[in-house]
Amino acid sequence: MRQLFHNRWLRACAVAALVAAWPACALDRASREATAEPAKLDFTLKDVNGKDVRLADFKGKPLVINFWATWCGPCKLEVPFFVDLAQKYKAQGLTIVGISTDDTPEDIRAFATEYKINYPLLVGLGHDDVMEAYGAQMLIPVTWFINADGTVSHSEAGIHPREWFDAQIRALFE
Repeated sequence: MRQLFHNRWLRACAVAALVAAWPACALDRASREATAEPAKLDFTLKDVNGKDVRLADFKGKPLVINFWATWCGPCKLEVPFFVDLAQKYKAQGLTIVGISTDDTPEDIRAFATEYKINYPLLVGLGHDDVMEAYGAQMLIPVTWFINADGTVSHSEAGIHPREWFDAQIRALFE
């Protein structure tokens, strides 16, 4: 009887911890309309090799920007989706860009090798202005969907299944 009580108590504690932690990873799963002006969304960040990358360079193609970190569990679950989708839509001109919110270039490179990432990764460490503009300073993952003309379709916080991302990307081509 004592063992049964102990197991139930442990399960209850585990469930309570998961429920308490969930908002930190996925505060807002509902679609949010982007309110920032496109000009304020432009930025220049370095890639993992130190090369400057400007957001404006991607205009003319549909773009997905994913804010993430190497330590973020939900982010690690999404990465394989982005790897698959980057390959699937490459011929149609889609670009997926990952922006690590607080990792060093060395950590990002090691992560990219481990996860076989096939899309550009940028270093967001030290760029709080960019994180704030994109709503990624307090919560990740955050994903932005940008139309080929540079207008923001929408943004989403939290983890989603691969099929959901696939549908959002298809909508960028409509």
